[in-house]
Amino acid sequence: MTQPTDIRRESLLTAAVNAAERGWCVFPLRPGTKRPALHGEAACPRTGPCADGHRKWEQRATTDVDRIRSTWSHAPYNVGIATGPSRLLVVDLDMPKDNGSADAPCGATTFTALCERAGHAVPDTYRVRTASGGQHLYFTAPDSVRLANTAGTIAPLVDTRAWGGYVVAAGSTTPSGSYEALSGPLAAPVPSWLLSILKPARKAVQAPSVAVTAQSRRYADTALANETRTVSGAQRGEREAKLFAAARALGRFIAWGDLPRARVEAALQEAGEATGLPASQCRSTLRSALNWSIAHNPQRRTTA
Repeated sequence: MTQPTDIRRESLLTAAVNAAERGWCVFPLRPGTKRPALHGEAACPRTGPCADGHRKWEQRATTDVDRIRSTWSHAPYNVGIATGPSRLLVVDLDMPKDNGSADAPCGATTFTALCERAGHAVPDTYRVRTASGGQHLYFTAPDSVRLANTAGTIAPLVDTRAWGGYVVAAGSTTPSGSYEALSGPLAAPVPSWLLSILKPARKAVQAPSVAVTAQSRRYADTALANETRTVSGAQRGEREAKLFAAARALGRFIAWGDLPRARVEAALQEAGEATGLPASQCRSTLRSALNWSIAHNPQRRTTA
């Protein structure tokens, strides 16, 4: 007689194989959970895949069906998809955590509003309903840029998973519920307006390791003028994305002391409003982008 555990294991094996056949790299999660089932570095036996050194779940994720069948023959593992190696960018639309905030918009509602402000419909792509009732939107990431995970960068309750992250695949089950595919298997490319928000901030020109000089201030002034001009010339559908990118690029000059934040905010706020963006939307976008950029660009060390 076939046992329930055997049926569950076969179902999860099928989910893992289906993901691998789409080119998505999978690895086992502990049965009924979202936590990786692979050993950690402290318990690494330094054999098999780790013979040359400990390999983490992102490195061990695979599309090799034979390896997948062997792994899932041991237990009804849930299925993790390593988004970076799979060339995926997954947008995680979460639900409000506070049950008392019934009127708070969920991630899906916020993302829909963001798409509308960008002048586009919500992308038609492969999506999964999560155990909490949220959604995962799957997109193929370009080879030209290495995207990282984000948390709240795009909007509240809208996170992303890329390199360094993973998602729970459809077919997996936790005590909170199941992960279920809501559409066909095709993942659309990351929309250009979304990609422009998620691209890493442009690297600054190597600055001298001395006190701020007149030359570095002139460079910052030029960058401010150029970014302001770019925002002012933005067309409908790209306005917020360009405003966000400009703030991300200029935040480093605030962190380094080359530009005062108030000056940057005033210039970009004016440029954003000139394109037709609401003042409140400009302020929200600038606050989020500048805070991120300043936090990720430590103050430049100086020498006497």
